[in-house]
Amino acid sequence: MTESSAQALSILRDPSQFQWYVIPFLLVVIYVYHNEVRLKNWNAVFAGLALWGCDWFNEIWNALVFHFTQYAPVWGAPGKTAYLILIGLNIEISLMFLLMGVACSIILPEDRKLKILGLPNRLFYAIAFTTLAVVVEIVLNTIGALTWEYSWWSAKSPWLIWIAGYFYFFAVAYLVYDMKTIRAKVITVGAIFAVDIACLVIFMGVLKWI
Repeated sequence: MTESSAQALSILRDPSQFQWYVIPFLLVVIYVYHNEVRLKNWNAVFAGLALWGCDWFNEIWNALVFHFTQYAPVWGAPGKTAYLILIGLNIEISLMFLLMGVACSIILPEDRKLKILGLPNRLFYAIAFTTLAVVVEIVLNTIGALTWEYSWWSAKSPWLIWIAGYFYFFAVAYLVYDMKTIRAKVITVGAIFAVDIACLVIFMGVLKWI
């Protein structure tokens, strides 16, 4: 087991880590979603939830990697936090992803066919936000806030981080954003959440693997 993994395990779901700054952060998230609901901007609301659900799925399989290797997760978050939910997911990251889905959606042009630099605008923004997110991850890894222990998931080999770590988040969010009916959005986001909840119940609640 790596030193960073042991450090993360030592604070995993430890309520004594709580810090009051989480409360205003949570209020910001509530305000953003409340405002989109008030404006009846359901596209952004469901896109935000879809992206958040995708991140939860990633965090679950990341925690399972650590369980089965007993060496390290693909990424870890052993640093200071108000609450470490899973070995690579703290409360701050989770709230950030709740905001990210809305933020990356409200910028979308109404015209789906509009092209930017020759690319469909949805693809352009997915590529742009993914690249920016990976750059931020590299910075966080450099300062030790996020730890990477595998050569295939690193700044020298960022392709998996780009594709599996972020691109599909934005692709799914934009797919949900563009769905024509609320029913389709609810079913899709509901399916994502159903998988996440089932995995958490089984792997965290019953088997206690994560």
